[in-house]
Amino acid sequence: MKPLTVLGIETSCDETAAAVLRLENGRPRVISDIVLGQAAHHAPYKGVVPEIAARAHVEGLDGTIAAAMADAGLGFADLDGVAATAGPGLIGGVMVGLLAGKAIALAHDKPLIAVNHLEGHALSPRLAEGGADFPYLLLLVSGGHCQFIAVLGVGEYRRLGSTIDDALGEAFDKLAKLLDLGFPGGPLVEKAAQAGDPKRFSLPRPLLGREGCDFSFAGLKTACAREAAALGVMTDQDKADLCASFQAAVLDIIADRTTRAMRMFDPMWGPGAGWWPLAGWPRTRRSGENWNNWRRRTATISSPRR
Repeated sequence: MKPLTVLGIETSCDETAAAVLRLENGRPRVISDIVLGQAAHHAPYKGVVPEIAARAHVEGLDGTIAAAMADAGLGFADLDGVAATAGPGLIGGVMVGLLAGKAIALAHDKPLIAVNHLEGHALSPRLAEGGADFPYLLLLVSGGHCQFIAVLGVGEYRRLGSTIDDALGEAFDKLAKLLDLGFPGGPLVEKAAQAGDPKRFSLPRPLLGREGCDFSFAGLKTACAREAAALGVMTDQDKADLCASFQAAVLDIIADRTTRAMRMFDPMWGPGAGWWPLAGWPRTRRSGENWNNWRRRTATISSPRR
């Protein structure tokens, strides 16, 4: 049977991306993957500006698609279909990618697959070498979303918990803006935290110990703003300590919520019955590493038992 080859286009926020994927023997494989970032465009505003993001997608998408196709060594005639993010996301950017996908599909008589952005996150752990088998519990943490999803199959999902206010990535970016660290906020908060004292500020852990596995970060973000206001003029050490205290609170919250999500997932398939991947960590490295270290100590991660 001929392998299925698809061009994927993603423009839902502030990165322009194109990839060529191939389905072989029932498993997806990434042949090429090109990502064009926009951080420099948004840095002066310390946040993503939707109109600027859409314009940057228009300017960069053609070249990004061409590079992905060239890296794959394929022409459009070799494709079996074109997939593009159709939402949720910044509507201007989504339309740029979706219209480009439609144009390619129409010009080359290929089917177009409109992809839900969150479903793409949910299925992304299957793209890695030795990727997850169904079922698995997904922790989706990004700039705009924060959810626990039981991924049972393609098109089969159960949302177990979600944020009731802000997403974690938004909280990182807002803290960075509050402290005038720059953009994107995640890596800069993380970098400052490395020199900080995580115990200096007593910050709240919203929903800690509560039933269910929903998240809340608005109160934590507000508490950071109050601590900064109380200090007035902040030194670099003050900023580092606040960032470290913020990250410590975040890890405590995610650890607690994840433990409860796993308890909700276990009755569906049995303890240790599935993988537990992490998708969309909001632009941090060391905090992600610390979280993965906690995960290795706490979670049982194995192939599903059928």
